Amino acid sequence: MKIGVDARLLSRPITGIGRYTLEMCRALSRRKNVKLYLYSPAPVREGALADANVEKIRTGRWTNGVARQIWAETSLPLLAKKDAVDVFWGATHRLPRCLPKSIARVVTIHDFVWKYAAETMRPFSRLLESYQVPIAMHNADRIVVDSHATLFAVQKEFSAYSKKVAVVPLGSTHCDSHIKPLSLQHLGLQMDYFLFVGTLEPRKNLFRLLTAYSRLPTSLKNKAMLVIAGGKGWGDVNVAHTIASLGLDDYVCLLGYVDEHTLAALYANAKFLAMPSLYEGFGLPVVEAMSYGVPVLTSNNSSMPEVAGDAGLLVDPLDVESIRTGLARLIVDSKYRGRLAAFAKDNARHFDWDLSAEKITHVFEEAIVARMGLAS
Repeated sequence: MKIGVDARLLSRPITGIGRYTLEMCRALSRRKNVKLYLYSPAPVREGALADANVEKIRTGRWTNGVARQIWAETSLPLLAKKDAVDVFWGATHRLPRCLPKSIARVVTIHDFVWKYAAETMRPFSRLLESYQVPIAMHNADRIVVDSHATLFAVQKEFSAYSKKVAVVPLGSTHCDSHIKPLSLQHLGLQMDYFLFVGTLEPRKNLFRLLTAYSRLPTSLKNKAMLVIAGGKGWGDVNVAHTIASLGLDDYVCLLGYVDEHTLAALYANAKFLAMPSLYEGFGLPVVEAMSYGVPVLTSNNSSMPEVAGDAGLLVDPLDVESIRTGLARLIVDSKYRGRLAAFAKDNARHFDWDLSAEKITHVFEEAIVARMGLAS
């Protein structure tokens, strides 16, 4: 099977959906009788797919957002036709509209942020998603979603496409780390900590998380500092200013974007992960933390209860007091934290990239059969 992949996010720092695209490609490349053809408007980040069996990577030199969009609707379909791929996979909510009729098409819809948390998106991104996502769903032979929460959203908002949808959960990227807490001191970590991982943008709810943490008594803050790992997003989320204004300079370590090895060490040595997002289609850091036996504090909405399972303490992301109470319990109550941790690794085993690749391969096969039926 020759699979064409929209790999545009692999040309940027790997986060979120880019991580999904990368890990899925790695896992798909390990399957027999699969050949991957990756298409990106700019060069793929060096080393990203060094261990993957990729047939061909076709890239351009486009970095401008508008130019990348034009590339996706012009050059990409021509390249897919030239390579005679059997199925084209839009891993990021989009499908080129001018693909040859003979090529089956599958799109992954990770979330409906533009519908359920529109205020947390860039206006242009929101407009683009609200236009491109329905078109991609209409044109797709099959639709992949990350969670049952997103499946239910499809059934509610786009019921006409329900029969085309398959749930394929994400996997867990576990990088074994033998780094002891002491060796993290070069990052400024000289005490126990809990961890936030994610792009610094409004949807991640960092202001309420920091406000909740600031309301803990000093005795609790001295038991666990907050470490924030993630690159700057959009929305003028000035985390450093918020930290200073809340008097948290001595209790919060703002690391910025970190590499995989550092992130693995951070997960492995954290007391717990704090991810009280306003909305998530899946919430990959939750699974990654659980793979290290780390419990999570996360939100009681969208996909997060489904993904966290028994390893999560659920809070109301809109209620600072709810978040504060959850933080206090996880910092103080080691027995409770231990009970959640005991569930974490077992829960994480349900999320495996090779299993995800197997499931999405079946979806590709179904799409090819469906496309043949349309062509006949």
